[in-house]
Amino acid sequence: MTNNKVAIVTGSKKGIGYAIAEALFREGYTVVLSGRDEKSAVQSIIDALNAEGGRGFADWCKCDISVTGDRLSLLNYVINKYGRVDLLVNNAGVAPTVRTDILQTTEESFDRLININTKGTFFMSQLFAKSMIEFKKTLVNYSPKIINIASISSYTVSTARGEYCVSKAGLSMITKMFAARLAEENISVFEVRPGIILTDMTASVRDKYEKLIAEGLTPIGRIGTPKDVADCVLAATSGLLDFGTGTVLNADGGFHIRRL
Repeated sequence: MTNNKVAIVTGSKKGIGYAIAEALFREGYTVVLSGRDEKSAVQSIIDALNAEGGRGFADWCKCDISVTGDRLSLLNYVINKYGRVDLLVNNAGVAPTVRTDILQTTEESFDRLININTKGTFFMSQLFAKSMIEFKKTLVNYSPKIINIASISSYTVSTARGEYCVSKAGLSMITKMFAARLAEENISVFEVRPGIILTDMTASVRDKYEKLIAEGLTPIGRIGTPKDVADCVLAATSGLLDFGTGTVLNADGGFHIRRL
């Protein structure tokens, strides 16, 4: 059990997910990081966070969000150990193993991305939302939230990774649906939409993106960092945006402005 607010951040071994977990830790959350690794493989990451001190606490629970049993195990682990769930950050997601023109995209690749990025996020949200509704019956001053990490690919076409775009567009609709359904339960749902962020996922095309940014692709003339995304998550957790449930926070250097 803990008196801290408890956050779960999926896909948080590195990159954007880790930056989000670190930011929440520094805000005093008990943060359960998760991913497909066993805890023993990431113990150094957890130890490094906890060594920072402060009010926060970091933990790890293995979870592949595309697997029903893993989702349930994560929820049960958190409830049994900490006794509450205040925040779910659905960050876990994958890109195609190989970028392929949509005329050659395989069903195997399509199914993989939909199962993880879209289906996994949908049923994580469903499972944790039900738990949050139950906690609202017993916890005081309890304002749970769900935050989905989508992408500018929710609305921006990339014909070399069409299955990724479809999966993220679906995720954006998930945000709207759960925001609408959970409003009556006073559970806020938000979406953070990263643009071009420097992570392992973009490393292979970094030169291409930096050239486009230098040529004016984004009003803010730099590539984004995981911290830029984490800052938007903190804004959504602040409580100041709750009346705007369903809001999209763009972490994209202004890409969404769509200038002529």
